[in-house]
Amino acid sequence: MAWQNVSFLTDAASAEPLCDALIELGALSASIEDADAGTADEQPQFGEPGTPTTPGWQRSRVLALCESDTNVSELLQAACQQLGVPPIRDFSVTALAEQNWVQLTQAQFDPIQISGRLWIVPSWHESPDPSAINLVLDPGMAFGTGSHPTTRLCLEWLEKTVTPGCSVFDYGCGSGILAIAAGKLGAREVRGLDIDPQAVEAARANAERNAVMADFVDGSQPIDGTYDVVVANILSNPLRVLAPAICALVRPAGGQLALSGILREQADEIIAVYAPWIALTVADVGEDWVCLSGRKI
Repeated sequence: MAWQNVSFLTDAASAEPLCDALIELGALSASIEDADAGTADEQPQFGEPGTPTTPGWQRSRVLALCESDTNVSELLQAACQQLGVPPIRDFSVTALAEQNWVQLTQAQFDPIQISGRLWIVPSWHESPDPSAINLVLDPGMAFGTGSHPTTRLCLEWLEKTVTPGCSVFDYGCGSGILAIAAGKLGAREVRGLDIDPQAVEAARANAERNAVMADFVDGSQPIDGTYDVVVANILSNPLRVLAPAICALVRPAGGQLALSGILREQADEIIAVYAPWIALTVADVGEDWVCLSGRKI
């Protein structure tokens, strides 16, 4: 079986509506990338969609995947008509043959050394250092392979902060990597929460794979208790909204909190939002992302 990869250029304003229209009209998938990626005109973007820090690329490339029998010209024409934009006349189509997608995906992820004693090891790899603390991970459909700078920042903070017998809560656990690290670093009680049921399922499977006792719940369930260490590696917008809930989980008189998923330019605002509960400072920086941390008085 084969598919067709369709590629064309458009502007920032039209890219996302065109993707939505193409999928609605039968494309299997559609994505956007910087048309100037890899050149001097590349425009790196960080942050969350729909914010001033991510306005989109003025020279955007839309990539759509279609069935082999799709009339691409008619598909593009219909999408443009639906949106009332000029027709796309300059596009390319390439055939995409059947491949072992699992192997191709796995090949993108190699073991990652976080520190002298801490490694992240994809479940399909052998550990480079069997004597280290190895976090064996299969992200599945959940966020969290360990390759993102914010994950590294949080892991480095946990390695310095977690003490034997402490309790840890991972808010927005994704694949469970931070909670599992806390368990392997000696935490006695480990819990995690995510709004995505698939993430909760992946986190539970990863904890079992690592022989870590951890309790993962979805966002619909009530959370009680306070914890010695709370970590939240999500994004700045939810961190703002969730500030009261996250801070309520931190044990009074000495509990510690770390937040990441925050860009450098967002740090001061997040510090101000959390100031009524916990005084945060920049604990570390990695590739324009920061980790904020503080102790509850």
